[in-house]
Amino acid sequence: MNLNQIQEDIQKGEGLHREFKEANNQLPRNLFESVCAFLNTDGGIILLGVADDGTVTGVDPDAAAQMKVDLANLSNNPQKLDLPYLLFPHEFELEGKIIIAVQVPLSSQLHKTGGHIFLRSEDGDYRVEGTHQLAGLINRKLSLFTEQRTLPSVTMEQLRPELFDRARRLMRSNNSKHPWADLSNEEMLRIGGFYAEDRETGKECLTLAAVLMFGTDLAIQQAVPAYKFDCLLRRDNVERYDDRVMIYTNLMDAYDQMMEFVEKHLNDPFHLEGDMRISLRDKIFREAIANIISHREYTGGAPARLMIYRDKVVLDNPCTPHHFGKSRSTTCAPLQRIRRSASL
Repeated sequence: MNLNQIQEDIQKGEGLHREFKEANNQLPRNLFESVCAFLNTDGGIILLGVADDGTVTGVDPDAAAQMKVDLANLSNNPQKLDLPYLLFPHEFELEGKIIIAVQVPLSSQLHKTGGHIFLRSEDGDYRVEGTHQLAGLINRKLSLFTEQRTLPSVTMEQLRPELFDRARRLMRSNNSKHPWADLSNEEMLRIGGFYAEDRETGKECLTLAAVLMFGTDLAIQQAVPAYKFDCLLRRDNVERYDDRVMIYTNLMDAYDQMMEFVEKHLNDPFHLEGDMRISLRDKIFREAIANIISHREYTGGAPARLMIYRDKVVLDNPCTPHHFGKSRSTTCAPLQRIRRSASL
């Protein structure tokens, strides 16, 4: 998210993925209806300090910092947003005025605010009424996010405690006051949405997402036998491979092992930001590998693959598409080309 993108969104006007709200020195009363609607539907951006017609009205500069704190705290408060989804608002200056932008992703969970479920349409936010709308929403999310499939036979004993500790360290490294960092393992699973109600028994069960993130390797293979990341070096032997690593473990360790494969087989060019040397390899592949881990279809039979050639790196990821259209290629010499192709 940057200022150019914000200006483009304002020019496009409100729609399915954009909501403008005037706000002077406090958060709008209906803000979390829009947050809930975006989480439940298809994601989007909320701009505070912009009128419905796109006029930049701005927020009080003296109140902006507190408004961002309030928004982050309330998004993590189950009394306001159930299930919580921690949001990170950003401040921009446009036309000499301050606006606050909130990027809200599509969530795999079902969210409520004020006891009601909201969805997004081109005309704005609307409350879900009737079981047919609710059933349609649940079925859509289950078809898009198979990681929300419940696993009644999985227990806490099949999750690794040290992975919860690692998750806490990662949270604190990004935000020393992260509100989830001091939660117990059970509390972390609940607030993170790793529990869901089994539709056959009505009982609360751990989900496939919980096993993928925190499970033992055995529990992962029992839940999704086809789950695999395949890393291939194809510089000389293009038809087969020169080096290969197959990864079957939890998502955190899978990320590390894929990054190690990249570090082993690619040089590390750098650029300067001020007087700091910034690794281009790490900067590019942190994002690319995180994407194929977080956006793949875990129940499919095809592996997600990372393939290193002489002149390019290809990341091939089986997934369930949420949007349709051309995928973008990113070029960065001397790494040449990174292409992510989705098997639809």
